[in-house]
Amino acid sequence: MNFYRGNRMQPIKLMTFLLTCLLVLPMASVAETQSTDIVVRAKSKDAKFIGTSMGGAMVRIRDAESGEILAEGLTEGSTGNTDLIMKEPHRRHQSIAEGAAAFRASLELSEPVFVTVEVLAPYIKKQARVAAQTQVWLVPGKHLDGEGLVVEIPGLVVDVLSPQTHRYTALADAPFEVRANVVMMCGCPISDGGLWDGSKMEVAALVKKDGRDFANIPLSLADTNTFTGELKPDSPGVYQVLIYAHDPRTGNTGVDRVSFIVR
Repeated sequence: MNFYRGNRMQPIKLMTFLLTCLLVLPMASVAETQSTDIVVRAKSKDAKFIGTSMGGAMVRIRDAESGEILAEGLTEGSTGNTDLIMKEPHRRHQSIAEGAAAFRASLELSEPVFVTVEVLAPYIKKQARVAAQTQVWLVPGKHLDGEGLVVEIPGLVVDVLSPQTHRYTALADAPFEVRANVVMMCGCPISDGGLWDGSKMEVAALVKKDGRDFANIPLSLADTNTFTGELKPDSPGVYQVLIYAHDPRTGNTGVDRVSFIVR
């Protein structure tokens, strides 16, 4: 009641003041954003980092609660230092990613956010591509850089070189060569007695004819990354060839498949 004494406009002024306070207070309570750097790397299991030479690894960083994509892109750079990654003993807190491929992003955060980091690699090799993910908290201004977040990618890349897809061939031309290219997920070479020893891997072709099991053909290492065998069809038909490579020491496995027609 005292607001009306001497000035009938005082209630209006009070209401204006209160409304102004209500508008200003929420604005004042919003925390300022801070740049927060994150580095993500994709490392081939039992091998090196997946970078430009294999088309990179696709990295997507999502808000784990809303699903919103906060950043995405490909890892870029080299596979890294072979001696440092594969040969030298590793100490606690020692970085092995010197010069290795990475995806880098800078997020503007006003509060801690729980993110899901998705990695698809190697991105250009669809038949070999593996999806892996992990989750981590990001706090404004607390960078996840340096070595960064390293996501392991298991498997092997297998490419059937022969027979060619949907090739028509005559039964009289048999036997046919079965040939496959096999590399680590980072593209590192597989050779006889090498750092990635192909002589200790199992590579074979599982053959079906007109949808029924036909043959299981072991493939042997003929050259770096190249495994070969011989297929002897007994009659015309549609042949499906699935070639797998498996390393029993690590569990790394890769598959590719093809079909062709024998007339």
